Amino acid sequence: MRLPGLRRRRRGDDGAAAVEFALIVPFVVLLLFGIISYGYMLSFRQAISQGAAEGVRAAAITISGTTTEQRELLAKNAVEAALATYGVSCSGAMTCTIDADATCGTATCVKVKLNYNYAAKPLTPAIPGIGLVMPDNLVYEAVAEVAP
Repeated sequence: MRLPGLRRRRRGDDGAAAVEFALIVPFVVLLLFGIISYGYMLSFRQAISQGAAEGVRAAAITISGTTTEQRELLAKNAVEAALATYGVSCSGAMTCTIDADATCGTATCVKVKLNYNYAAKPLTPAIPGIGLVMPDNLVYEAVAEVAP
């Protein structure tokens, strides 16, 4: 007598689940590491924008009588402090362009532009296929008026 709902296993199904698992796992792992890598890159992009904003702020609020070179050094130090947790500085894969004597209409402004070559030095390990969706460069520019 056969119980309803129970099926007999056929011998041809042995190992089918293992084969299906082996076929699907590489795609799932690639998707998982892609999400992690892209999320880390977005976090770093946010840190670059914060670093540029910190550099501009540090140079813009200096006391009067500060030279342009001193303001640029303050901006560079603030940028490097903001990006220190990622091990990135204004040399190597990232270029920092700081102009502490720029003009914005009739006022004097500070401009900080950060450009990180992500293709040359990604922050996550290289995983085949992930580099296709990552940007080549991460760029951010911040501008602020210098306090009179």
